[in-house]
Amino acid sequence: MFFWFIATAILTIAWVFRDPRFDFRLLAVGAVLPDIVDWPTGWRLMHSVVTSIAVLAVVMLLTLGRKPIRKVLLGLPIGMFLHLVFDGAFTATESFWWPIGGWSFVDAPLPVASRGWWNLPLEIVGAFALWRWWVARAASRGEVGR
Repeated sequence: MFFWFIATAILTIAWVFRDPRFDFRLLAVGAVLPDIVDWPTGWRLMHSVVTSIAVLAVVMLLTLGRKPIRKVLLGLPIGMFLHLVFDGAFTATESFWWPIGGWSFVDAPLPVASRGWWNLPLEIVGAFALWRWWVARAASRGEVGR
């Protein structure tokens, strides 16, 4: 799953903040980062809300007094949080609350793997939504027809 998470994160933030200058690049990275890390390792570290909170805390502490870079870097933990929401990670209590419930990793499959073939329609919806957002953004900037 790639387009689904990027599209849901970008569309959510575009709708909430309505800031045409928002940098969506780290948001997109954060939206796919949990699966990129957890899939090959077999861990569920990135599907824990505690990890997303820790990344947010690190960004906030490292950017004290540096507002422009903070605005860019906040996209990473925000994307991670949105991945948890749109992946339904909160339904797997043991991995979502790791390490609060214990230090061992859960053997359950990732939410993206447990959905099986349902990932295909979600990817198609995500790709279409990204395309529509991109066209609308270009139109609002006057870039259509150039």
